[in-house]
Amino acid sequence: MKKIILFLAVLTLLVSCKDEVVQKPERLIDKDVMLDVMYDLAVLDAIKYQNPVSLDTFKINPRDFIYKKYKIDSLQFAKSNVYYASDYEDYKLMFEQITKRLDANKKSADSLVNLEKKKKKRDLKKNKKPEKRAKSNAKVGQQLIHKGKSSEKALSQTRIMQA
Repeated sequence: MKKIILFLAVLTLLVSCKDEVVQKPERLIDKDVMLDVMYDLAVLDAIKYQNPVSLDTFKINPRDFIYKKYKIDSLQFAKSNVYYASDYEDYKLMFEQITKRLDANKKSADSLVNLEKKKKKRDLKKNKKPEKRAKSNAKVGQQLIHKGKSSEKALSQTRIMQA
């Protein structure tokens, strides 16, 4: 008889612990949308701390921007976040998905930054060449003038070289 009472007590305890700690909110944000919201918030927060002037220039509040983008309000987001956070394992998986997505986008952003740097280097090299030519043409013109040739002839030869 004691074993049956002990079994029923343990069973009751397990069943009572199974109840949800946090009740499902009325306007729960879908899990996929919640992942997108949390991802966007992470990106905007990173921008805010890496380059605060960029958001201040356009007077963007990251949270307000996200609320407008996904047509949600702060209370809806807070309640949905608490609901999802109440299941630790699932919430942890959500953050792992967000982290993977951030890492993947970081790699593509890094490659774009590297391409932009290479492009700037190429542009700088191209821009330096005409300057070098102009400087060398000016030197040639000066040398012609100093050698005793007329200034008109020197100027015309300099113009021909620049063309």
